Amino acid sequence: MERMYINQGLFIVLCIVAVIGVVSSLLLLRKTHNVRKKLNNISDTLDDIAQGNSNLKILAKPSDMTSAICYQINDIIYNFREQIIDLKKAEETNKQLMTSLSHDVRTPLTTLIGYLDAVQKGIVSGAEREEYIEIARKRAHDMKEYVDMLFEWFKLNSSEETFTVRKTELAELTRNLLKDWIPIFESSSLDYDIDIPDKRIEIPLDTGAYARILNNLIQNVVTHSRAKHIQISASVLDKYVMITIADDGGGISKQDLPHIFERLYKCDKSRSAKGSGLGLSIVQQLVTRMGGKITVTSEPGKQTEFTIQFHLAAESPC
Repeated sequence: MERMYINQGLFIVLCIVAVIGVVSSLLLLRKTHNVRKKLNNISDTLDDIAQGNSNLKILAKPSDMTSAICYQINDIIYNFREQIIDLKKAEETNKQLMTSLSHDVRTPLTTLIGYLDAVQKGIVSGAEREEYIEIARKRAHDMKEYVDMLFEWFKLNSSEETFTVRKTELAELTRNLLKDWIPIFESSSLDYDIDIPDKRIEIPLDTGAYARILNNLIQNVVTHSRAKHIQISASVLDKYVMITIADDGGGISKQDLPHIFERLYKCDKSRSAKGSGLGLSIVQQLVTRMGGKITVTSEPGKQTEFTIQFHLAAESPC
């Protein structure tokens, strides 16, 4: 009797194990089927992406077995899409540059050739001949200025540009840079007011980049502003030094002001008669790469003011 009970118990246990095995097998088959289906979806999505459709995304629930790999693939697709967008922007910018280069170089070059041909063929003589030669010389300088600006922009946007940032005494450096501008201010009948503190102002800086920033902003005033007065100052406020270049020229309109640092953007015709549209973009990039900030305010007909802000160097421990 007792042996019969044991056999019945063993039979029940075997039945339960068999049921569990069947159910487990069915669940495993279902899960395998779902994984295979998801992998097929991933494969189809990747095929579409390979055909150029980078806006796709693989959907997966956090509980899915394939969720980790799906999310990684989505991250790769996102980065891939961002790179394509950047490349298209760069391609469009290069096209604009080439178009601008063709126009801005061809015009002065045609004028230059015209004046030199007139001189070479003896069409003009005496004072008129000298005037033609002077105009040709100025056109040649305009072309050089444009090509130099273009070269600087390409270099800044490539891996060739490197900065050597070290603690620099800004006040003395600025005074030395401004010495070269005094004769130009005087020959241009441009009144000037320079206010640089006597005390030392130390900031982390690449001196070459700072010189390009200051020179570009001042050149912008001399060439484009039609100003009669320029004011250049430096001051320390809290943990920052502020360098300000202000002029009383024609100014920048409200419509142009938000775009003033964009590549190839030119303001009103009076300021853009000569210029590449790259100078202020270069200035902003140089300031930003040295951890600074540049802002501009303008009241047309009264004053335009560019302000550069750099963080002071940390004081050395005693």
